[in-house]
Amino acid sequence: MSSEKQPTKLWGGRFTGATDPLMDLYNASLPYDKAMYDADLTGTKVYTEGLNKIGLITAEELSEIHRGLEVIRKEWAAGEFVEKPGDEDIHTANERRLGEIIGTHISGKVHTGRSRNDQVATDMRIYVREKLGELVKFVGEFVKVIVTRAEQEIDVLMPGYTHLQRAQPIRWAHWLSMYATYFTEDFKRLKQIQARVNQSPLGAGALAGHPYGIDREFLAQGLGFDSVIGNSLTAVSDRDFVVETMFWCSLFMNHISRFSEDLIIYSTAEFGFIQCSDAYSTGSSLMPQKKNPDALELLRGKAGRVFGSLSGFLMSIKSIPSTYNKDMQEDKEPLFDALRTVEHSVLIATGVISTLKINKEKMEAALTMDMLATDLADYLVRKGVPFRETHHISGECVRAAEEQKLSGIDQLTLEQFQGIDKRFGEDVKDIFDFEASVERRDAIGGTAKKAVLAQLKNLAAQVNQ
Repeated sequence: MSSEKQPTKLWGGRFTGATDPLMDLYNASLPYDKAMYDADLTGTKVYTEGLNKIGLITAEELSEIHRGLEVIRKEWAAGEFVEKPGDEDIHTANERRLGEIIGTHISGKVHTGRSRNDQVATDMRIYVREKLGELVKFVGEFVKVIVTRAEQEIDVLMPGYTHLQRAQPIRWAHWLSMYATYFTEDFKRLKQIQARVNQSPLGAGALAGHPYGIDREFLAQGLGFDSVIGNSLTAVSDRDFVVETMFWCSLFMNHISRFSEDLIIYSTAEFGFIQCSDAYSTGSSLMPQKKNPDALELLRGKAGRVFGSLSGFLMSIKSIPSTYNKDMQEDKEPLFDALRTVEHSVLIATGVISTLKINKEKMEAALTMDMLATDLADYLVRKGVPFRETHHISGECVRAAEEQKLSGIDQLTLEQFQGIDKRFGEDVKDIFDFEASVERRDAIGGTAKKAVLAQLKNLAAQVNQ
């Protein structure tokens, strides 16, 4: 029988029997929660400063603890940290290694008054806070790329669609501005979530609070939190910040998916409006002529993955009693996967939109005169005719052109227009100009040049705050 001392679990004193090896594997979270190693070490560093402040750790012990924590941080960063059996999670692994470096007599004090319940909640909030900060930067840059492209291609016209049917002429920049608006709202929503994530649970203990009167505000300030969670039960059991983060990820990916779907359609030979760069396309293993928009299809597909992460976690926590329960360990894998997927997606989407080519001629060739039927109705409105009446009159003009097999309503003669309604005049021919049509829509949010440029300026200002 080996005399080597077996690793002791943080919670092991109560138990005498061995754990089922499968249970050890089932229970372990180190394979994925080691992503939080830096947050865990930082949390311990500040927590021990709090213990020193109330006289539970000496200055010499604090210095030695901090030295050991930095050694561990360097090992993780260099990929040299050696995981061992019994390292149940990142917290256990770091504390075990700290004991090896500075001795268990000192390392055994770092957990005084602290539970893994408030420790893991703290680590997760630090980790999520940092990831959201990175996403704020990436989403902001994504919006700026879209805005810049829209400004450069402001003069390109294309069909606008409803029900995927040609509706009215718009500017390509107006279409870009639409998605830039969605993503700017995502940007703003993300910053709001950051503030709710950035609250400190540290010092709440297992659930009932800290028995040694630790200064929780000191801990919060040391870790860069904006405030302290005011109820210890809430502090250890709250995972709303996880749900809200994954909801944000899902909503963002919904917008990315719609953005991708439009571009996939526009890239088909039937439309031919855009062409994705080779960097974001692949070929066919059978058909050499194919150029597939794989990046866009993956963006569309990965939206489902993120939606699933949110719905799965909501089912995991919907019925758990207060306060901490092991079900909550299911927060990390879906959260980490959603954050990683969104980060990669926004970077890929930025690359796609910054490198694709547009076919101005194809876009403008897709404009057809029937798309100006509303302009024809508006022409009579300006002459004092009620819109409900002009809508009917314009429809008669469209039908007349179709019955006579004309290429468009602009081919009707003045006599034919006046045969439908005497209020049509010579100036009706001025209606049939796509550029004039878009320029008439110059109210806030419209597709006129000045309106689109105003939208783009406003969006840029919002992501530059």
